[in-house]
Amino acid sequence: MARIFLKLVGVLIFHLRGGVACARWKGVKVGEGCRIYVRDFGTEPFLISLGDRVTVAQGCVFLTHDGSTWLVRDTDGERYFRFLPISVGSDVFIGANSLIMPGVRIGSRVVIGAGSVITRDVPDGVITAGNPAREIGLFSDYENKIKSSCPKEGDLKGADSYMGRVSIALNFYFRRQFH
Repeated sequence: MARIFLKLVGVLIFHLRGGVACARWKGVKVGEGCRIYVRDFGTEPFLISLGDRVTVAQGCVFLTHDGSTWLVRDTDGERYFRFLPISVGSDVFIGANSLIMPGVRIGSRVVIGAGSVITRDVPDGVITAGNPAREIGLFSDYENKIKSSCPKEGDLKGADSYMGRVSIALNFYFRRQFH
């Protein structure tokens, strides 16, 4: 009963106060300016730390334990356990449905593509994607591409709604593509 109550409280916090508040309530160490679109941080959320300006997209999973160690027993029949922290630097985007494995450290200024499985550390300044994930580019190249093809916040100020901002951004993109 207590477990159901705590789950309900987590859902309420997520919907009323947002993903950052929910993650902090569960014990995740969360920096400033983050955007978190998941409610579940596994069974050991206290082993997860996120830097500043981190986005965790929908469907991401953070595994801080290795359940397969349970299969190994010593001569007395006792099972083994493995728990490892996950650390994420600052200015990181973790794409939808990505899986971060136990013990992984993700550097700063990193983009992780949607659906990636991160099985080992990711250094600063790279873009990584795939299963298992591998480096596919540099953050600095991505940054230059975005600066030349996307509008800035100030370019969207004239819009009176979210749909208006999206419309301005689309027009900006198509003007750049065809000129």
